[in-house]
Amino acid sequence: MTVKLDAAQFTEWYGPGSDGSSPTESQWAQILSRPAEKPVTLINFFKLRAMADYPKASNSATGQEAFASYASVSVPAMERAGGHFLFVGPFQGNFLGENEDWDIVAIGAYPDLKSLAALYSDEIYRQAFHHRTAACARQKVMVCGD
Repeated sequence: MTVKLDAAQFTEWYGPGSDGSSPTESQWAQILSRPAEKPVTLINFFKLRAMADYPKASNSATGQEAFASYASVSVPAMERAGGHFLFVGPFQGNFLGENEDWDIVAIGAYPDLKSLAALYSDEIYRQAFHHRTAACARQKVMVCGD
């Protein structure tokens, strides 16, 4: 599959990001403007809801269960795209700086921008992303790399 690096397309797929559940179009544009051949590392922080917030009330699950549904799809999709996790585990507190309250930290590494775009272009991943949105009360993703 050829991956088109287009912020507008990703925004169409994932939404405007105004609620913090996905990147905004300007955030997509910023990451997609990185040098294509350079590695990308994303540090994800997740705060889970007690109960998942699905648009249709017929879906009843805890935030942890919804996140597990997302992870069961996202991990293999990430590997198909060429990425891998350096770390996934519970947040245990701050050592330096302001205290923050998170549940899970996941550090994902991609060999290049094409791999990252391939993950977010993967239709199976896109279909499972709503579980992440339902699971998370809030999230923060930091971009690192050359």
